[in-house]
Amino acid sequence: MDPTPTSDGRTEICFFDLETTVPQRRGQGYDILEFGAILVCPRRLLELDSYSSLVRPEDLSSVSPSSLRCNGITRNDVVSAPPFSEIADKVHDLLHGRVWAGHNIVRFDCVRIREAFEKIHRSAPEPKGIIDSLPLLTQRFGRRAGNMKMATLANYFEIGVQTHRSLDDVRMNLEVVKYCATVLFLESSLPDILTTNGTGSPIPTRSSSNTKSSPEQPNPNMNNFSSSLTPENVSNPSPRNSEHHPIISILTHHTGEANADVSNLVQPDPFNMGVLRKEMKTEALQSDVIMKEKTQLESQEIDIAEGSSSCAEFLEANEVSPSSISASLIPYYHGTHRIRLFHENIALQLFCPCLRVRFGVNGKFLGQAGRPRLSFVVDASPSLREILDACDNAAKTIFEDCGSSSEWKPIVGRNHRYINNPTVRLNIPTIVNDGIARYAAEIHQKDSSGTVQKLVFSKIDAAELGNLFRPGIFVDSFFSLGTYDYQGTAGIRLVVKKLVILSD
Repeated sequence: MDPTPTSDGRTEICFFDLETTVPQRRGQGYDILEFGAILVCPRRLLELDSYSSLVRPEDLSSVSPSSLRCNGITRNDVVSAPPFSEIADKVHDLLHGRVWAGHNIVRFDCVRIREAFEKIHRSAPEPKGIIDSLPLLTQRFGRRAGNMKMATLANYFEIGVQTHRSLDDVRMNLEVVKYCATVLFLESSLPDILTTNGTGSPIPTRSSSNTKSSPEQPNPNMNNFSSSLTPENVSNPSPRNSEHHPIISILTHHTGEANADVSNLVQPDPFNMGVLRKEMKTEALQSDVIMKEKTQLESQEIDIAEGSSSCAEFLEANEVSPSSISASLIPYYHGTHRIRLFHENIALQLFCPCLRVRFGVNGKFLGQAGRPRLSFVVDASPSLREILDACDNAAKTIFEDCGSSSEWKPIVGRNHRYINNPTVRLNIPTIVNDGIARYAAEIHQKDSSGTVQKLVFSKIDAAELGNLFRPGIFVDSFFSLGTYDYQGTAGIRLVVKKLVILSD
């Protein structure tokens, strides 16, 4: 067995999975019912250690019939189980400073872990990186196995029936990843022969053109900002089953590279295993990241790779004619395309002064490489709404021609409680340089005398930003517009290039 290093240099991948209650009413949260994890050697994919425990929720009535149908865990099963506070030390030790892996963990399991630690007033564990197998396999392996649920993938490879119990599911998750990667590796050697379905037709993958996206998959014709891996299960497989998949160790052999957040912006050839290997790395093996919670995709890094733009290239609302806004599908990378928005044939970027903050920064959800996904909500003026609605209409027309089945989300939020005060969300991007994460947007502060000072930050800190971008303050914002299509949701994302916080 490989030695387990200290938390400062942990190299194992921690595949983990949660079973939870199912909320029965609006506003009710999720309670963890079971935690399961395995530690995996990234070079040989051997299981080094495992842990699982049932968890007693604070309110046993939250274990509803809906929860029982999902995972089979009853109130009697958890009535004598320890509360989360009693296993928190073990969970923290398993997760902190390691690469996290699982199936759809970025949108669900990672969020639940943070919530659980918040409830007991403890700092949550921090990942070295995150691998979410749902978007990664969705993009690379495609729809040949049907939908991308773990049970469907396991059935496709005939490796067992998903039990929806945490430890079983993480082991199944690892096996599914091995099988998918092996198939892709073999196909890459003879793509003209092995990538047909026996009838001469290409095997459908997410990078095939003119393919409709499933609700869980990114559209190949749109920007894709995700890659990752996740836990779900094989019934009691031997830890040494990995030895039956020697090819897979190639995928995780090398260490990572800087700027993973930026390299994540392109969609590579589905049969280029060098690119797939890069996507499976993390910051120590450096990988991309993503989070089962229905929140927006973290495509905050949309145009960072193209460099910062000067403020002179940003238009104010009174300089923009909505009728002159257009959208085009432009070549991007390896045959993929992206939608770009233009005003009079010039890439559209906006400057909006004195935007009032409605909701401040919330670091609850994780973004790429396990860092908080940072955004805040501002009130949208009538002129800004008119421009953004025109952008929506132009981009949506192109998007629908791409054949995606994702639901288009209007960029302007019109919550029924604030029907007369529509809002928009501004995203603060992050980037990694030389292994150090930083804000990719410039942030300044203007005092009452009109003096503007650039703020310098030593680290990415959602709480610190939350204190700066408080509800009710005003900001001047310079931002670009980029499109996304991810797991059934598509739309336009506003990515901040520069912010000026105005004095109270």
